[in-house]
Amino acid sequence: MSDLDLTRFSINQMTVKQLSLPDLVVACGDLGVTNVGLWREPVQTYGVEATAKLVRDAGLTVTTLCRGGFLTATDPDERAAALADNRRAVDEAAALGTEVLVLVSGGLPAGSKDLHGARERIADALAVLGPYAEEHGVKLAIEPLHPMYAADRCVVSTLAQALDLAERFPAHQVGVTVDTYHIWWDDQAPAQIARAGAGGRIHTFQLADWTTPLPEGVLTGRGQIGDGAIDMREWQGYVEAAGYTGAIEVELFNDGLWARDGREVLAETAQRFVSHTAA
Repeated sequence: MSDLDLTRFSINQMTVKQLSLPDLVVACGDLGVTNVGLWREPVQTYGVEATAKLVRDAGLTVTTLCRGGFLTATDPDERAAALADNRRAVDEAAALGTEVLVLVSGGLPAGSKDLHGARERIADALAVLGPYAEEHGVKLAIEPLHPMYAADRCVVSTLAQALDLAERFPAHQVGVTVDTYHIWWDDQAPAQIARAGAGGRIHTFQLADWTTPLPEGVLTGRGQIGDGAIDMREWQGYVEAAGYTGAIEVELFNDGLWARDGREVLAETAQRFVSHTAA
């Protein structure tokens, strides 16, 4: 892999979740991968401080931590618990040395059909969490998810909706995640990427391809780069025209990939990244 330019490539931990954290770190070192996006659950299992030392000693940069969010509950106790958990997520991001905490905002509460109210509760939570994140040197990145997730996972479905929320707060507190998988279908997304860039709000850029048919449950339908319908260079062009120069993270949820050898998947993903993005 030494002949591949992986300077901007970041492997999201979920892409190769079959690898333990130590194995992932070793595999990254062997392949010349210097950036990694981490997930809270495996980090907590291994230990936040232990993970921070592991990646620091290996010279890895943590590009993001996934995920905070789920901020739409109406029950007061549930809302308080969500805020407390998100403060912990900010603390974890700071300990890991990443500036970006990705937020999946949450779906509709049970029995509710009020999308507007759910989005307003996200804004209420951000008013609390934004300043807390700033105090810890962390930026919150609202990730719009494809509309098929609106009911149960994320009522923020477009970049326009994400920016409408983020722009209520300073850009160094709240911005957005641009993920090809979730926005490629939206003909307004290029203009919204420009809007985000003008405001300094593109906090991370993630790649995954759109392949069909979608699996049952749809969560594990994120295709390997190059296997689906999305032109990765086109979307890279949009974010770079908007001023984004940071790492490009590949985040795949895919049962077929998870069933394979993790080191093989990492090597393949790095190769696909180079083949399907601009130098």
